[in-house]
Amino acid sequence: MRQLAKFMAFRTKILAWYEQHKRDLPWRTDKNPYTVWLSEVILQQTRVEQGMPYFNRFKERYPRIVDLAEASQDEVLKLWQGLGYYSRARNMLFTANYIQNELNGVFPTTAKELVQLKGVGEYTASAIASICFDEAVAVVDGNVYRVLSRYFGESLPINSSEGIKAFKELANSVMDKQHPGDYNQGIMEFGSLMCIPQNPDCVSCPLNRSCIAYNSNRVAELPVKLKKTKVVTKYHNYMVVLDSNERIVLEQRKGKGIWNGLYQFPLLESDVNVTQAQVEKHLKSFPYIKEYELSLFNQEAIIHKLSHRKLLAHFWIIQLNYPIEKAIPKSQLTNFAVPVLIANFLKAFKIY
Repeated sequence: MRQLAKFMAFRTKILAWYEQHKRDLPWRTDKNPYTVWLSEVILQQTRVEQGMPYFNRFKERYPRIVDLAEASQDEVLKLWQGLGYYSRARNMLFTANYIQNELNGVFPTTAKELVQLKGVGEYTASAIASICFDEAVAVVDGNVYRVLSRYFGESLPINSSEGIKAFKELANSVMDKQHPGDYNQGIMEFGSLMCIPQNPDCVSCPLNRSCIAYNSNRVAELPVKLKKTKVVTKYHNYMVVLDSNERIVLEQRKGKGIWNGLYQFPLLESDVNVTQAQVEKHLKSFPYIKEYELSLFNQEAIIHKLSHRKLLAHFWIIQLNYPIEKAIPKSQLTNFAVPVLIANFLKAFKIY
């Protein structure tokens, strides 16, 4: 009985706080599942402040799902450039095509159906189902984990199988089933603005009287998360090939890597740093390279950190004194979607 009362008090205060403090965000103006889905895909692993310009550009370019479904992968990846986790963009395009062509442009209405779509996980499915279709299913993202862990004093690791199951059950038990959309947005907003990861303003928090973490001085300890997978270090040596007309060679990445579909310079990847002699040996495999002048653009490696990988990048300038067919004019480079690492080099090299 006491637990039920605590649940009721929690959801009531979350809804009241949300009504007073919710941000005016463009995807909250209606319950259009396309708009909500687009925002959720963009905001995965992305802060609202960073994701907002991307959302606005995508919504302007593709106002309806049929418009996105008709886009090319190159167009979508170019518009996505800078957000990272490019598989999100590729999955989004695939799913737009599927909904438009297989479901006649109509979104599924339940979380169970939505989660079957490519790139749509349980969190996104629950968000769309609750916000757009009033299904009483709780969302569980990083913000929700943090709020629930601190308020209820739950110390199970949020990235363990046991913890994931326990928090999902707790989230569904405590949620307001009469107003699932507002409640889900409210608890996520509360975690984003009030119950933040570092140094939250607990004194001003409307939940502090019943918050176990606050009252036991454990706010900094919760939530608990198991250590991440070991970060692997890789060396990327990019071959910036310029022909006599100052055109540059770009190649599209293939396979299942994180930058699949993006464009880059020819790459020599290794587990250890390479010497100039090794670079020159590698250049012998290029059928269009004969005589050249070789120079290293950056003596000190550029460090680019990903979730489970640390890249140390060098850019080698290969100047040719003859034209080659596969090279691209500098003026056209901005049309190609490239990783941020490449985009930053192009700016430093004064091409962008």
